[in-house]
Amino acid sequence: MHINLPDKRYYSIGEVAKAFNVQPSLLRFWEKEFKEIQPKKNTSGTRKYTPENILTLQFIYHLVKEKGMTLEGAKKQLQLRSKPGSKEELLAKLEGVRASLIQLKEKM
Repeated sequence: MHINLPDKRYYSIGEVAKAFNVQPSLLRFWEKEFKEIQPKKNTSGTRKYTPENILTLQFIYHLVKEKGMTLEGAKKQLQLRSKPGSKEELLAKLEGVRASLIQLKEKM
């Protein structure tokens, strides 16, 4: 999903909700459910979303609204995405499995 937001340092909850075509209450709910979304708040409590928050919201929106994942599934995907080196670890494990399968095939 491509969203149209101007290049700014901070976005209001109304701007973000309009860009994603959702209600602001959904953004507040996701904020409680996903620890990765922590918009800055000014002294009066007004939320200010950063471009990093927008990218995280875009990923959550894709998983939940477009792919139909549950919130728990989306949380797991976010954890996998945020782990440094997780892709490399997965590739190493797959290479190990591949080598084991080749050895089994050669024994037959």
